[in-house]
Amino acid sequence: MSRKPRDKQMSVDEVVASLEDGMTIGIGGWGPRRKPMALVRAILRSDLKDLTIVSWGGADVGLLARAGKIRKLVYAFVSLDSIPLEPNFQRARQGKEIPEVVELDEGMFQTGLKAAAERLPFLPMRAGLGSDVMVNNPWIRTVTSPYDEGHGHEELVAVPALRLDVALVHLNRADVHGNATYLGPDPYFDDLFAMAADRTYVSVEKVVDTAGLTVDTPVQRLLLNRMMVTGVVETPNGAHFTSCVPDYERDERFQKAYAAAAGGSDEDWAAFEERFLSGDEEAYQAAVRAFAEESRSSK
Repeated sequence: MSRKPRDKQMSVDEVVASLEDGMTIGIGGWGPRRKPMALVRAILRSDLKDLTIVSWGGADVGLLARAGKIRKLVYAFVSLDSIPLEPNFQRARQGKEIPEVVELDEGMFQTGLKAAAERLPFLPMRAGLGSDVMVNNPWIRTVTSPYDEGHGHEELVAVPALRLDVALVHLNRADVHGNATYLGPDPYFDDLFAMAADRTYVSVEKVVDTAGLTVDTPVQRLLLNRMMVTGVVETPNGAHFTSCVPDYERDERFQKAYAAAAGGSDEDWAAFEERFLSGDEEAYQAAVRAFAEESRSSK
C-alpha cells in the first residue's frame, strides 16, 4: 500500500519553539527582498539567544542585532537597498554589540553555502586573495592546487563550509509536504540555504495543492522539494516589509519609518517596538494595515 507524503504544516511559533540557544541559523532572501520576516519576528518574541546568523542581510539581521540575539554574524552585506546600510546593524556594528563578525566577499559566501550543501569541508576559489577579507579573517586558509596548468601550482582560498543547523526561507507558494516555488525574478540562493542546513522551514504566502504549484508558473521555478523541508508555514504578507514579488513590492514607506526609528533616539525605537513588535504576527499585520491607512489619508 502506498503512503502519502507527510503534512508538514506548522505555525510560526511552533517553528521557533523547535529552535535552541546557540544554533547556527541561515536566513534566506537577499537584503530587503523575500526575507522570512514573520519567522524573524517570532524569534524576536522568543527567549532565544547566542545565535549564529548567516545571511545576505537586511532587516532580519538589523532586528536580531538590535534585540541582542546574535553572538556571531556571518554576512556579505547588510542593506535595505534604497537605504544602503541597515541602520540597526550599523548601530550594533559601530557599538561593537555583536561579539563576533565574519564578513565575506559575496562569492565566498555563496561558495561556503555550496560547500556545506555538498557536504564538503571547503571549496577552493580565487575570490578573497589579496583582499582584507583574508586580513580580517586570518583563520581562513589557502590551498595549493595539485595541478600545474603550465604556470605553476596556483594558490587558492579554501572557503570553509557554512554549515547550518536550521535554514529559514520565504517563498511564494508551497504544498503541505514542502515542495515550494518562487514566482519572482530570482531564487536568491534559498535552495543552497536549504541544502546547507540540517533542517529547513519555509514560510510562504499561500499553501496550495501540489498540482497547483505549476499551473501558472514553469516547473523550473519549483525551487525546494519536500526532501529538503522540515516544516511549512502559511504566512500571508509574511515577508513584509521586504518584497515578495509578484505578490507585493517592498513597503518603502514602512521601511523609511523603520529606518528613522532605528537611526533615531532610544525613545524613537521604543515607540516603534511598542507599536509594531510588541504583539504576535496578527497584531503586527494589523498595525501595518493601520500605518498604510494613515499614510494614504495624509496624502
